[in-house]
Amino acid sequence: MKRQINPRTAIVPCPVVLLSVAGKDRPNIITLSWVANVCSEPPTVVVGIRPKRHSYNLVKGAGEFVLNIPSSEQIEGTKFAGTKSGREHDKFAECGFTPVPAERVSAPMIDECPINIECRTTQVIPLGSHDLFVAEVVAVHIDESALDDKGRFDASKTSLFTYLSMSGQYWTLGERIP
Repeated sequence: MKRQINPRTAIVPCPVVLLSVAGKDRPNIITLSWVANVCSEPPTVVVGIRPKRHSYNLVKGAGEFVLNIPSSEQIEGTKFAGTKSGREHDKFAECGFTPVPAERVSAPMIDECPINIECRTTQVIPLGSHDLFVAEVVAVHIDESALDDKGRFDASKTSLFTYLSMSGQYWTLGERIP
């Protein structure tokens, strides 16, 4: 037996990313879960951001950003960056994150995150409560400690986590299915 519920964001699990962007006074971070890979040639991602969020105008103005994939060691900073505004907070300093220069975009990468994805916006599509930023991936950085002996990403060497939008909870990822 299944129960029908009201329409909502029901795709689970959702990725958790820390989007970093250059700002006029200082760089900013926003925690997002409305993020997806949408094309492999060229590698393209999308992120949904509410226009009322402080980071929205920074991302729209800069036309580029970095998607930083945190591990569970960064959960407190991730929660903080998603609930506090960059208008009033220096999120890098208050979260204990280290900004490091990216190679292809002006936004800083978050050093503590095992994966950093440099992106350039190609389109902004208004959808409703969120606008969709379509962006080409221009560089990817992965901590060497997260690679196997063949140089491939090995999720078991990190402690990645996800967000369940229907319950508002964070969960670590489980084991590989053989």
